[in-house]
Amino acid sequence: MRQAGKLSKDSGKSPQSGTISRQQAITPARPQRKGGIVQPAVTTSYHFLLCLGITMASLWSSLEKDVFNPQKKRLLETIRVWKTGKKKKMSILCVVVDTFRPMQPFLVKVKVDRGEQYKIAYRWPLAELQLVDGKTLNQASLDFDLQFDKVYKWTASSFEEKKTFIRCLWKLNHRFLTSSITFVNVPSYAVEGRQRPQEDRKDTVEAESQDGLSVYQEMTPKEAADVLKLMEEHEPLVNNSVAFAERLSNDLHVLDEANLRAIISSEKQVTQLMSSIDEALAEVARVEETLQIYDELLGSVKQQMDHIHRENSLLHCIISNKTRLMDEILFLTTHLSLSREHCDALSRADLSSPSRVKACIAAAEALSACMNIQVQPGYRKLQSVAEQLIMFETLKQNFESSFISHITSIFELQGNAQVPALGQPIDKLSAPSHRLHHEELVPYTPLMAWLRNANPVLFCDLPKVYAQKLSRLYDREIKAFFEQAKTFLLGRRKGSLQESSEKPMAMGSRQQSRWSLPGIREGQEDTPDKDNVMKMLEQVLRELQPLCTMEQQFIEKFFQLSHDATDLQVLKASATKEVESTSPEDPPCTKPRSQLEEPMTWLLSEIFSCLEPELRGFLDVCNKVHPFSCLQVLVTLNDSIFEMWGSSSALPSSFLNSVLGNMLLLAKSNFNRCIGNLCKEIEETKMPSKMKGGILPSVSRFEEFVSFSEEVFRTAQRRGELDKAHLRLAISVFSSINSLSSANLKVNTDMVMMENFHHIHCFLCQKKIHCLEDKKREAKQMYSEHMEKYVIKYLGQPLEKLNHFFEGVKARVAQGVKEEEVSFQLAYSKQELRKVIEKYPGKEVKRALETLYRKIHKYLSPEENLLPVVWHAMEQEFIRQYQEFEDLIQRCYEGSGIAMDFTMEDLLSYFNSITLSNM
Repeated sequence: MRQAGKLSKDSGKSPQSGTISRQQAITPARPQRKGGIVQPAVTTSYHFLLCLGITMASLWSSLEKDVFNPQKKRLLETIRVWKTGKKKKMSILCVVVDTFRPMQPFLVKVKVDRGEQYKIAYRWPLAELQLVDGKTLNQASLDFDLQFDKVYKWTASSFEEKKTFIRCLWKLNHRFLTSSITFVNVPSYAVEGRQRPQEDRKDTVEAESQDGLSVYQEMTPKEAADVLKLMEEHEPLVNNSVAFAERLSNDLHVLDEANLRAIISSEKQVTQLMSSIDEALAEVARVEETLQIYDELLGSVKQQMDHIHRENSLLHCIISNKTRLMDEILFLTTHLSLSREHCDALSRADLSSPSRVKACIAAAEALSACMNIQVQPGYRKLQSVAEQLIMFETLKQNFESSFISHITSIFELQGNAQVPALGQPIDKLSAPSHRLHHEELVPYTPLMAWLRNANPVLFCDLPKVYAQKLSRLYDREIKAFFEQAKTFLLGRRKGSLQESSEKPMAMGSRQQSRWSLPGIREGQEDTPDKDNVMKMLEQVLRELQPLCTMEQQFIEKFFQLSHDATDLQVLKASATKEVESTSPEDPPCTKPRSQLEEPMTWLLSEIFSCLEPELRGFLDVCNKVHPFSCLQVLVTLNDSIFEMWGSSSALPSSFLNSVLGNMLLLAKSNFNRCIGNLCKEIEETKMPSKMKGGILPSVSRFEEFVSFSEEVFRTAQRRGELDKAHLRLAISVFSSINSLSSANLKVNTDMVMMENFHHIHCFLCQKKIHCLEDKKREAKQMYSEHMEKYVIKYLGQPLEKLNHFFEGVKARVAQGVKEEEVSFQLAYSKQELRKVIEKYPGKEVKRALETLYRKIHKYLSPEENLLPVVWHAMEQEFIRQYQEFEDLIQRCYEGSGIAMDFTMEDLLSYFNSITLSNM
């Protein structure tokens, strides 16, 4: 019975709800009665509707996100359509409205490309829509027409989409367009969403007929479970199907009777409910009519507000355009206008006074400001703007021509300036100053900067013109300056300069000019030249530095040249061409190396074109003052370059640095050539055969050169070249001394070599020159070796026969003869020994030593004071020989009783007496 109660409740539901009872699910469909109306069973396609809803939701979301939201549009309705009769290409018609005021509705046609991307194909304002033809909207027709400028025929994908789309157009027409669109074949009840009663009855009949067509209805899982439970409860009856069917039939009759009673008892209540519903519908109709009236009133107000808003937008646009136009006009009139004063100043181009130069500078800067304004291309087509720009260009060209002519004339006048004559008395050497010339040109620096920016091609010609004009003045001034320097250096006037410069080479014999220094020449006429060379060269370099530095600073400031300039390609190109055209016979150091790299260096090399040749000639004069002037020139140039590098006022890449660098290379070359010639002369010197000993001329020359060079380089900052020269000369001197061994001299060669090496050793010990330490030790070693040879050679003379005898004894012993058998040799017997010893008594030995002392005293040079040293060495060697002779007598002639006539004490007394007698 509980199950039966549930079934009764389900069967009592409204037919519109579409709910089916479980009884209908397990039995053939039977008509249900309610108010005498037969309700057939309703079959639903739930799965299809669900898929369709998901597809439409996805389409709507994609259109909003990808198409309309970026354009600030709100999507109201969509419909999938194709052109009538052409179903191949489907499109989507969308109704959208602006998200900002005033809101305007549009109809948009959207296409889908191959990449599933939505693209707007066409868009119509809805205000242009004239006619909507529904094509019998009350019938199931999918076609409809929309008339804009022409009629568009569409076919919808479904009837419901068509109805919804036309209803949306009808609402927008009443809300935004004041019913300006005409709807044809579209009933009002259809667009308002209402149905006629006849259609309701028709729908009911159609539903009943469709119910009759479906015999069975699919059960829900819950209904199936209830059926299974019912079958379990009546399992005994289920086994008997006939009895079970009768039981179910009886229960159905009971339920039908209960349902009929319930319907009869509630008929009055249903009647009251229906009357209430009719009253409510009537009230709703009245409210809708009122709202329609209000909507029409508000529609007119909205139209007026939209009109006012559009007028305000137009007014705002007009004001904005006027403001922008006024701003552009003010911009053009302000920035493209040149005052009458500036125009007159540029037209006259009067640069005769400082005040007028300032006026021209101000006018040129104002003209540049006007011409540098960025004007849009469209403005240039305006007649007034074009005329103004043409006037600016004319003023600029005329003023450029006048200014270039004026500044070129100034360059010409400065280049033709006069130089003081050389014959006038001058007390002090001084280089010319161009300060007044620079001060004359400095006021034109702003105009040069203006020309550089306005016309770089014309500007690049001015530095070349300046260099050409001023080079003539500098040539005259520099030549006069160096003539004065030569005059101060040589103490002569111009007429005797050549004679004075050749004097050192012509005076005296070749040997005298070769071996004499300024400090040791006869007479003191040229002695001051020794220091005068360095002083004059230093003064010349000191005078040249401010001259070149001031000119370089002026050029950098006046022509706006810098070391990293990139806009002077024309000047660089001209510099390259001129260097390429230089004669290949020119010396490699006549052009600075950086000439091809910097316009500044090229300009200065053109201006000071004669500086390097004149300086080279002056250095040649300095080198001819005395043979070793090249040392003074080298030291002076080295110190000047180091001083210039350390000076804060010197420019980092001064042109004078490059010139002095070339001169330094020339000075080093002259110095090396001088050292080479000196070494060659020392090595090739031939000693006279009548030479009686003493210090060789090459040694004296070496000593004088070293002394002179050390004095010159005493304060020098670099002495690398001098150390190399000292080593070369020392090697040559040593070679010259060693070559005496093969010379045919009347005096002892070892004595001469000993004296000279001793002299060199003492000299180097006195000078303490670090680079000659090895040569000092070598000289000491050579001196010792040759003194030993000299002593040994001369010691054999006082006891010559005795020395020869014992030399023979030592030779026999060396040959293998036993010492005790030597006396049996006939030539070295005891009798022969006694005969030799008898020839050298004590008095004879003393006399021979005195003779040897006088001979040594005669040939040794007194300047070296080597006599005591040599005599002491001879004494030690003589004592050694005496002891050697005594030892040989004891070993080879033992027991013979043979002894020399003098003893060791006698020998020492002989040497002491000779030394004391000659002190």
